[in-house]
Amino acid sequence: MYEEMTYEVILKRMLDRVPVELDKREGSLIFTALTAAAAEMQIMYIEFDTILKETFAETASRENLIQRAAERGLEPSKATRAVLKAMASPDTVRIELGSRFRLGSHYYVVTGEMDDGSYQVSCETSGSVGNAQFGRLIPISTISGLQSMELIELLIPGEDEVETEVFRREYFNSFHEKSFGGNRQDYINKVNGISGVGATKVTRAWNGGSTVKLTILDSDFNRASDLLIRTVQTIIDPLKSGEGDGLAPIDHMVTVDTAIECKIELLSKIEYDDSYTAEAVKEKITKTVKDYLRQLRSSWQSLGEQGCIIRISQLESKILSIDGVYDIGETEINGQRENLILTKYQIPVYGGIEIDS
Repeated sequence: MYEEMTYEVILKRMLDRVPVELDKREGSLIFTALTAAAAEMQIMYIEFDTILKETFAETASRENLIQRAAERGLEPSKATRAVLKAMASPDTVRIELGSRFRLGSHYYVVTGEMDDGSYQVSCETSGSVGNAQFGRLIPISTISGLQSMELIELLIPGEDEVETEVFRREYFNSFHEKSFGGNRQDYINKVNGISGVGATKVTRAWNGGSTVKLTILDSDFNRASDLLIRTVQTIIDPLKSGEGDGLAPIDHMVTVDTAIECKIELLSKIEYDDSYTAEAVKEKITKTVKDYLRQLRSSWQSLGEQGCIIRISQLESKILSIDGVYDIGETEINGQRENLILTKYQIPVYGGIEIDS
């Protein structure tokens, strides 16, 4: 707004106000005094412009956006730690809670014992970096009788701190969403705010009056683990009684579940450019299909009562854009040459691709 208020403009305006009979040439006493004042005024206008931008949520920096959002009871989600399943060998060895292990550059701590003799471990590094590592753990201290300890499964994904622009959208969306007293949006906000949850669908009266079903995905938009389902159930309605012991309103008997995975198997006829081989392109095709299915899963919540649609035209278009792919056709999804429409409780996962070249 004040971009035009430069040092030169301010100095000229000040000099124009000096009577003509006074000496205001460069080097004169008046000119020297006004140049110092003009420099300070330029700084002042720069600060004015900064204050104006920081006042409005649309242009505020992260720090001031957080303060503005706090007026509506909003705060950005902080980074959380991944919870994983680890299997000890032999399975008769007992590992104390709080025991620490290392895998690569990350450290893990035992936080609980599971029914099948395995253990829950939490990555000490917050964020999504703890979601991808699996393999053999190295104990920090000697554990009597332990031969090996291995990470085998992700139970609750770790989440990165919410990005500034994502939080900005959440702030503006809060003016349009009517979240109150156990309505659909209220459930979505509360459940998605639980660490590890990435998407939620709400089904009212699914098993009679006062019953509510919450179908969730984890923060990687995959099927939620049993541990995550139990965690959400405990927070929302631990007894499924409608007594109001959790976050659910009184008389709401809530059941938490997760979506059903539907494996997507593709068959397609693909022609390659002369300088490419099938082996060189196959990995790119697989990644492209997986990314497309993840994109569908990330939009699963916004579809509401509808389910994901796996479209042949979109698959072929994305594969055709890969370097080395010359042409594609005759694509089948799960044995059918037509789009696959899933129910609202299903999510698509990669099941393989067979290429006829």
